[in-house]
Amino acid sequence: MLTVLKIRNLALVDDLTWEVGSGLVCVTGETGAGKSVIVGALKLVLGERADKGLIRNGEETCSVEAMFHLPRPDDVNAALEAGGLDPCEDAELVVRRVISAGGQNKQFINGSPVTLAVLKSIGHFLVDLHGPHDHHSLLSQDRQLAMVDAYAQTDELVEKYRAAYHAWKKTAGELEELAHSERANEQELDLLRFQITEIDDAAPEPGEEEQVEQRYKVASNSTKLVALSGQILSLLADEDDSIMSRLGDMQRLIRDLERIDQGATEHTAGCESAIVELEEVVSGLRGYLDGLELHPEELAAMEDRINTLQTLKRKYGSTLEDVLAHRDKAAQKLARIEGRSDEIDRLQAEVVAARATVDELGIQLGQKRRKAAPRLTKEVSSHLIALGFKRSKFDLELLPLDSPGAHGLEQADFQFAPNPGEPSKPLRQIASSGEMSRVMLAVKSALARQDSIPLLVFDEIDANVGGEIAEAVGAKMASLGKSHQVISITHLPQVAALATCHYLVTKVFDANRTRSTLEEVVGASRVAELARMLGGTKTSAMTHAKNLLAAATD
Repeated sequence: MLTVLKIRNLALVDDLTWEVGSGLVCVTGETGAGKSVIVGALKLVLGERADKGLIRNGEETCSVEAMFHLPRPDDVNAALEAGGLDPCEDAELVVRRVISAGGQNKQFINGSPVTLAVLKSIGHFLVDLHGPHDHHSLLSQDRQLAMVDAYAQTDELVEKYRAAYHAWKKTAGELEELAHSERANEQELDLLRFQITEIDDAAPEPGEEEQVEQRYKVASNSTKLVALSGQILSLLADEDDSIMSRLGDMQRLIRDLERIDQGATEHTAGCESAIVELEEVVSGLRGYLDGLELHPEELAAMEDRINTLQTLKRKYGSTLEDVLAHRDKAAQKLARIEGRSDEIDRLQAEVVAARATVDELGIQLGQKRRKAAPRLTKEVSSHLIALGFKRSKFDLELLPLDSPGAHGLEQADFQFAPNPGEPSKPLRQIASSGEMSRVMLAVKSALARQDSIPLLVFDEIDANVGGEIAEAVGAKMASLGKSHQVISITHLPQVAALATCHYLVTKVFDANRTRSTLEEVVGASRVAELARMLGGTKTSAMTHAKNLLAAATD
């Protein structure tokens, strides 16, 4: 249940902390006093988009905070975990919205920031809100079917069916996609084959490009390399006054020196090794020079190879590794398409099996629904009689679908004939908001035991009714209050008199500002408020108010 609602700077409310009671809680007040702020605050808690126009004039932000006590928090905890949040501790949940004039709106659950989508997913399990023009849950055939399922207690079977349905649709989608690829035009297949062949014919290897470019750089500069190598060899060995010739003279002098003084060897030993190394340099350069013979056809081949590799990179990737990866991907796709016959056969078999599972579970689900439908119809009809529809007719039709739907093999259609002699029509075609409100209340009353949403909010759904019907509406709300927390924004004294807790919204003017206040009325103040709702403060109205309260306690 909702235990506390705090509102700051929302519309005419500057600072309100409302400790909400259990059972049937009624909120009354004159038109324009600010009762709608309560509903507006709850809608913000449920994740409705906020408008900065809600902020009280002169303020920068407004906020709403709601504290819930959840004796059975399993559904809420599952939604919290799906949103990446920790489950409730001690079955307590705190939701907070902050609306900023600058557009920096924020929302929190148990102190953790959340997205609006997460807040909405939680809100579905907290509050069921209905207004005079807000019967979407009753008009939607999907929601009608969900109500039938709740009454028939088919939760486990519904989950199995939905899982089977989604598995069937997924497999059928894969089959359709593959069947479409089978009809792919030959141009696509030719393109894949061409790409694979082009890459295979080129046979690129990782790192090859750098090697080819280096060889090409050498080959294309061979003339210059021959000249440079020849000049080096001339200086080293090929001229009369070359380095090697002079080193030979130096070597003879060293030998003469060592014959006279062997002690000089330790100072001249390095010259011998230097001469040997230079001889190796000369030998190596001669071999290098012999290998620099220019072959134009080899140079052209290297140019072609570089161009081929560059073309592959332009088409298929920035590196040769990317080119090879593209080739593998194209080959896999081609193999998948060319081998699709076997895959299609496999998927067709899976689709048939999945459809059989859907049909089997759908038949079981339909049987439970058809078994529960007459009981639900009878119960709703009895509630409608109590709500003033003495000779109305309520029907629940389960209409078979041409093919399995996401919710089963049939759809629900609530039919209603408020007047005798008139044919039943789909509920969504009934224009009267007063009739719709009472039908919705009858359905909610029939589903009270199965309805897991702890808080029901009725925003003036009793509009356009009065007298005995108003008393019946109040009695139904009070009855719902025994199993749920019910908040009713009402103008009917017959409803307010039955409330477990009665709160009055008033509009006051002080400090040059208008603001709305909320306070519980008990005793004489409650009698006075009921008398006002009855039409005045005369003795007759006061007496009538007292009688209503007395009758409510009987």
